[in-house]
Amino acid sequence: MGMDLMSFTLVGLSIWICCLMLLASGEISMLKIYSNKFIFMVLLLLMSLMITFSSMNLFVFYLFFEVSLIPTLVLIIGWGNQPERIMAGMYLLFYTLLVSLPMMVGLFFLDGQNFSLDFHFFSGTNNLFLYFCFSMVFFVKIPMFLVHLWLPKAHVEAPVSGSMILAGIMLKLGGYGLLRTMKILYKIGMKFNLSFVLISIVGAVIISLVCVRQSDMKMLIAYSSVSHMGVVLAGILTYNLWGAWGALGLMLAHGLSSSGLFCIANLLYERTHSRSMYLNKGMMNILPSLSFWWFLFCSSNMSAPPSLNLLGEIILMNSIYLYSSILLIFMFFLVFYSGVYSLFLFSFTQHGQIYSGLFSINFINGREYFLLFLHWVPLNLLFLKGELFISWI
Repeated sequence: MGMDLMSFTLVGLSIWICCLMLLASGEISMLKIYSNKFIFMVLLLLMSLMITFSSMNLFVFYLFFEVSLIPTLVLIIGWGNQPERIMAGMYLLFYTLLVSLPMMVGLFFLDGQNFSLDFHFFSGTNNLFLYFCFSMVFFVKIPMFLVHLWLPKAHVEAPVSGSMILAGIMLKLGGYGLLRTMKILYKIGMKFNLSFVLISIVGAVIISLVCVRQSDMKMLIAYSSVSHMGVVLAGILTYNLWGAWGALGLMLAHGLSSSGLFCIANLLYERTHSRSMYLNKGMMNILPSLSFWWFLFCSSNMSAPPSLNLLGEIILMNSIYLYSSILLIFMFFLVFYSGVYSLFLFSFTQHGQIYSGLFSINFINGREYFLLFLHWVPLNLLFLKGELFISWI
């Protein structure tokens, strides 16, 4: 085990999000839906994530990277709401398992060459097979456009805690793995990364357009995650210093803002029992103080200052511009549409006429305000000490 600043940041984020998951799942403890088993699953997940982020051995990292999949699967299948959750769980499991077997083969191959799997002993290799074995696992986990289909499904079927951990931490495992294995793959990566950078950036723009025509709140937030992580992936694959800094900054920011958006969407879902934007309209009339929080999270999601998203995106733009100035055209559309779908989410849920089928609604209680507060404050105050999280190399 060991830690540098990147590990420390992501372990801190894991602990924070797991505590907030327990705070968000009030219904599970109030209605006694196997609440002890739920807490056990969250702790198991936290333990596997902490070992993953702080291991200095590639095999231990790989092992716990896979182990963290199982509690997530149990959370989705055990506490999800809809009957499709089994299929969503299968998607999650098989997308990851299909690409993780080649990585294990790659690990044994690497061990045969180096006689060690400690990060310190690695050097660059020109092996194309190894490049694909290692990268594909992380591309699926981030997820890269074209292998992202498991994510919206898993998010929509998961309970709020499952969505929080998926958006907050699980997607970051991919970015973390790519940054850690960069030391092995940089020689061959120089030749092949351009195609993946293009897929990520163009895919992020397409996904942003997909967001604009979603009617399901959770689906919109899930697709926006794919779009943001596409930029992170492109930043990592440019293999320059700005990219590595911005990737960590945006991963941390996205973990908090996306998780916060899932929480706030869940607050409406618990009251109206629907995720549809056509039914959750005019909430400003009934829950005006929650409307303020909607505005704060939607503005953070579209990288408005002072959020950490802005800092991360500016640094990633530098990185992508240094890689190829043509890609800035796509970045322009990406930033524009990220503003469009965030405002679309805010205005559609908050304005308009209230759905007449709503006869009664519970007000937001202190626990739920506290939950949103604990997401928003670190997200918007960390930029004051941004150099701690950004310049980790």
